[in-house]
Amino acid sequence: MPSRTALPRVCIALGFSDPKKLLSHAKREVEAGERFIEFRLDYLETPRQGIAVIREFLDANPEVSLLATCRRHQNHGRFNGSIDEQLSILDAALEAGATAIDIEIETAESAKVKVAALRNKATVIISYHNYAGTPAVEPVLRRMTKIPADGYKLVTTARKPSDNAKVLELAKSAKVPLILLAMSEVGFPTRVLTPALGCLFTYASPQAAEGTASGQINARTLRNLYRFDKFTKAAKVFGVVADPVRQSISPHVHNRAFQAKRLDAIYLPFLVAPTQLKDFFQFAEAMPVAGFSVTIPHKQKIIRYLDVVDALARRIGAVNTVWRKAGKWRGTNTDAAAVVKPLAKHVKLAKSSVLVVGNGGAARSAAFSLVDAGAKVTIVGRNPDRARALAKACGGESLLREQLSKATHFDALVHSTPLGMFPKVDECFFDDVIPADVVFDMVYNPLETLLIERAKSQKKVVIPGLEMFMEQAVGQFEIWMGDTAPKSAMEKAALEALAAKRS
Repeated sequence: MPSRTALPRVCIALGFSDPKKLLSHAKREVEAGERFIEFRLDYLETPRQGIAVIREFLDANPEVSLLATCRRHQNHGRFNGSIDEQLSILDAALEAGATAIDIEIETAESAKVKVAALRNKATVIISYHNYAGTPAVEPVLRRMTKIPADGYKLVTTARKPSDNAKVLELAKSAKVPLILLAMSEVGFPTRVLTPALGCLFTYASPQAAEGTASGQINARTLRNLYRFDKFTKAAKVFGVVADPVRQSISPHVHNRAFQAKRLDAIYLPFLVAPTQLKDFFQFAEAMPVAGFSVTIPHKQKIIRYLDVVDALARRIGAVNTVWRKAGKWRGTNTDAAAVVKPLAKHVKLAKSSVLVVGNGGAARSAAFSLVDAGAKVTIVGRNPDRARALAKACGGESLLREQLSKATHFDALVHSTPLGMFPKVDECFFDDVIPADVVFDMVYNPLETLLIERAKSQKKVVIPGLEMFMEQAVGQFEIWMGDTAPKSAMEKAALEALAAKRS
């Protein structure tokens, strides 16, 4: 049996129907510094065409490790041939110089002798894929390990947050070499966390094309944003709980903060549907998660799952910051101070008049904190009943939207609805005159919303949403870490992330 060399920690998965395109993208990845590439030969119209591509690519790049895969159609691949034909193609890939081959468990069970012969030539990875969900993974692994191999790749699909816990717990306890991950956006955390838990490697998409599986991101993002190879098994895990979560810049901001402070910690996006909060806590306790940010649509519903909620957050009825201490989940609201602090630079809040637009969790934070600061608060929203309820709860007044044109002028306006948020950047609550001297828009993506543009054209003082975002993020970091936040590094990361989203 040949000697087994350690494989790099990131494998770039390439799946293209055209051999020239496959070779071109492989070369591009090597130029970007990657040293481990998967060729999905089953994506090619004629998989055997990939053998010549492997030979040409490895002749020019002998330092690169290459994983050859030719998954059958019956096992969610694209190859329509027999098992014998499949193994013949993989054998040819090894002869052409491939470092390793991936053989799905269904093929391996049907051709144990041939698989053993291939393993005498090079590294063999046995793989299992479940595109429907995440079953109990221990029985699956027991089934797989009946076939001798150099690594076992177990891939499921995460439908709910606790599916991630099944995968990650297996990574912590397994006694054999594993590659583990859960596909889908819900399963994304497994792609980042499993290498630190001892798995052989993780998969990434190419820089200039889509990946071969749901949830893949490119290697540059894995390394630079999530620093997947820099944190350890003991790292503290944080994240943002939201739906949707993909647009959040919080991972950019908090991971940069951890990097600036040289902390063994990681911050991840957690996609959690409105019906999955209870399930998320199962995952959070199993991981364990040390703390997390909370945003749309969970700020109010999260309270029922917390052990301790501070007085202000309880009164507001919304939490945006959660952490675990002494075995208890604790919640607070850093949005409140993040509203007052920027506004206080422009308005003497005591006895000022402030119009709050909205009636969700962010609006509640603004309304209660402003009333506490002595302001006279008026609430307006798209849902009149909820606006009236919020006004009654915080000790303010409410207005119907159509009454705004007749209303008295306000010293300041705080906008807390999603209107104008990317990608619906052409939306604005106000079509005409904005009835306030100072306009504070909580929306921060884009940096300059349509509301801010209109306010500037009307010679108003404007406060962009990024100011509030930064204040609440700094507050979160200091609660979680008990240390001063590196605010300038965090703000730079936020601006870079927003710029990247615009490009």
